[in-house]
Amino acid sequence: MLPKPLSVDAWLEQLGQPAADRNYLPGHARIHALLNTCALRRPKLRIRVAGTNGKGSTCFMLAQALQHSGLKVGLYTSPHILRFHERIRVNQTPISNDELHELLEHIMPEALRIGASYFEVATVLAWLYFSKQQVDVEILEAGVGARLDATTALPADAGILTPVGLDHEAWLGTDLLSIAEEKTHIFQGCDIQVSAAQAPSIHTWLHEHAPHVCIAPCSDEQPKHLLGDHQRINAGIAWQTLQLLHREKKLAFDLNAAHQSMMETHIPARLQAVRYGEASLLLDAAHNRHAVEALIPFLSQQQAFDAILVYTRDDRDLSDCFSLLKPYTDLLISDRDGATLCMASVEDALHYVVQRQPQARVVVLGSFLTVASCLRLLD
Repeated sequence: MLPKPLSVDAWLEQLGQPAADRNYLPGHARIHALLNTCALRRPKLRIRVAGTNGKGSTCFMLAQALQHSGLKVGLYTSPHILRFHERIRVNQTPISNDELHELLEHIMPEALRIGASYFEVATVLAWLYFSKQQVDVEILEAGVGARLDATTALPADAGILTPVGLDHEAWLGTDLLSIAEEKTHIFQGCDIQVSAAQAPSIHTWLHEHAPHVCIAPCSDEQPKHLLGDHQRINAGIAWQTLQLLHREKKLAFDLNAAHQSMMETHIPARLQAVRYGEASLLLDAAHNRHAVEALIPFLSQQQAFDAILVYTRDDRDLSDCFSLLKPYTDLLISDRDGATLCMASVEDALHYVVQRQPQARVVVLGSFLTVASCLRLLD
């Protein structure tokens, strides 16, 4: 009797930490070894996006704009919130379980043999699926850095750098400029090069080493369904990229229609408004100080929140952000020292808040895993 085929989850569990992407392995050798077993079709355009924060939002905006301009768009982002399938989308529809299982059966024996990481396998799966679907455009969100990230193993036509801050110091360096130098490799080989406004030291470095990079201004308009001024930065990056693609005739599309569609983008886990009974929650995946700082202007424009809940991964610590957040609530709950109240889990904290105040206004942040915990609780 033949063994029962493995499920998608069973395949992925063999690769280590599934949801958190903690097993970063720098280098392109394993990616190329996996791709040597495949025949990929090159899309009309490949866009890759690096940066510390705003990568996912920028990718979603570009995908929305180009899809609604009549193009078939493959979108690869990470991490996922509830299901791995969310990482790989064509025209915003996640890959199906059957399609994912077929691709996993094809590449997993070799991936396990060479010790490929979870993220490397995910990236190859995305390329295989986009090739099979014959997409016009691929949009790839980098995982860590850019120079040795899996997403830069293949050449691209457009490179985008979102705002750079301190994160992944163990792999990228402990100072802002070192991290930026790693991430600016996103531009390598790209005709279209776009960056958000950066810290002065990074601008100086870009001027000397990447003189063709176009600095994108902040958008004059707030995306209709997205909260926070920081989304105007991401919209500005996406819009600058679209203008350059149109001007350089990299793609044929209606620029005005693309802009209108871009401003209608919905993005999960970015100040996402949900209801928990009578309570109003804002869920955000902010997982480092740079991301928390981006939320502060929005928080300062609101009435004080009844509670702010901060829960992140066990290998991270956001306690240095508590002082930034405490002015906007009388009740900051976390599982780390320094909070107003310590509780073991975000689920316990939410129960506590809504039992005390059923109509509470609550902000929950810390990671995609935290957002996923809240959404499962709501279900």
